[in-house]
Amino acid sequence: MLGYLSRAGYAISPQPEEADIIVLNTCGFIRPARDEAGEGIESALALKKKRQDRIVAVTGCFVERYRPDLERKYPGVDVWLGVRDFDHIVEALERRPYERGLETYLLGRETPRLLSTPSTWAYLKVSEGCSHECAFCAIPLIKGAYRSRSIPSIVAEAGELAGRGVKELNLISQDTTYFGRDKGREDELIRLLRRLIDVRGICWIRLLYGYPEEITPALLEVMREDKICSYLDVPFQHADRRLLNSMNRSMDGTRALRLIETIRKALPDAAIRTSLIVGFPGEGREEFLRLKRFVREARFDHLGVFTYSPEEGTGAFELGDPVPESEKARRRDEIMALQVEIAASVQQQYLKRRLDVLIDSSSSAGNKGIVGRARFQAPEVDGVVLIVRGDSAAGPIRPIEKVEIISAGVYDLCGIVVR
Repeated sequence: MLGYLSRAGYAISPQPEEADIIVLNTCGFIRPARDEAGEGIESALALKKKRQDRIVAVTGCFVERYRPDLERKYPGVDVWLGVRDFDHIVEALERRPYERGLETYLLGRETPRLLSTPSTWAYLKVSEGCSHECAFCAIPLIKGAYRSRSIPSIVAEAGELAGRGVKELNLISQDTTYFGRDKGREDELIRLLRRLIDVRGICWIRLLYGYPEEITPALLEVMREDKICSYLDVPFQHADRRLLNSMNRSMDGTRALRLIETIRKALPDAAIRTSLIVGFPGEGREEFLRLKRFVREARFDHLGVFTYSPEEGTGAFELGDPVPESEKARRRDEIMALQVEIAASVQQQYLKRRLDVLIDSSSSAGNKGIVGRARFQAPEVDGVVLIVRGDSAAGPIRPIEKVEIISAGVYDLCGIVVR
């Protein structure tokens, strides 16, 4: 949407107070995201009250799923746009007619792109939608079945990003490892990775969000290539077999541990991130203890925990929401406290090592304010490397620097640039 707006001549402001038009893009995935979106809408409407000519547009998944309810609740919003019509943001704002899409808008090589991330890295979306039927997840209800982009389209966008100075591509989708399977092509992701490896200027390629059953030996083999980060984001969700059956997920804790062992054997430097759900209907003391044992044995590099949110229309909705919110929060905090111990221990292995670090941001204020990430740290979700210049680091900071780690916290590292 930023790309289409920029191409049409609109100037982008990071400050809503200064804007003539406020565009709020929403998430409708779980209740906390919807609550946050509601607060955002109210904030935008409060700014509109101060300037009646200001336009408020609300877009995204929340709108796609609950548009009639939202229109009744927030009559002051001027423009509503779901996930099928992102490419018509300009027409919508200018009240010009357009033909509504029948499916979620899929990026193409013709899509304009405005980078809102630091200049050294970018997200590269490879698909839309999801064809899995996880009982807790509303994404297929919002975005429909999985649809892969074409490989030439993705490679063309990667080349354009490299031309702008991007060094790291983060491949994203609802399930990156499913890429091409909607077209009956089992190894399409591997073919895509091999094409992206050849894009000049790109140094790191990272896979975000992979389904456990789709982590194949062939995928792990191609991930041994130098440009591909030994990093996998694999949401296991839980470890208890009965609960996972209720979630319509098949890989229990025992099989998950075997997969983790396989990944680490194939990729000795592998960093593994996962996400888990606590408070799913039927999770009692024994099931929760089983999840804790799994976390302790798996020793994930990075981990996030969601509290269960019952979603209308999903398979689990009819199970109700028997676990109190306070108990869900307690279980989440207990898992995260355990992960703090694990993460702190994992971080120690990097002390005194020299790592390639991609620079996210740098400040001109002396030797402070340089922030980067190593290959085992994904943007916006993992820790960072806080950097000071070493005595040998004369000249400007380069996009990727060699950094010697001098201290380690729970999540972040600190290091000195060495050349």
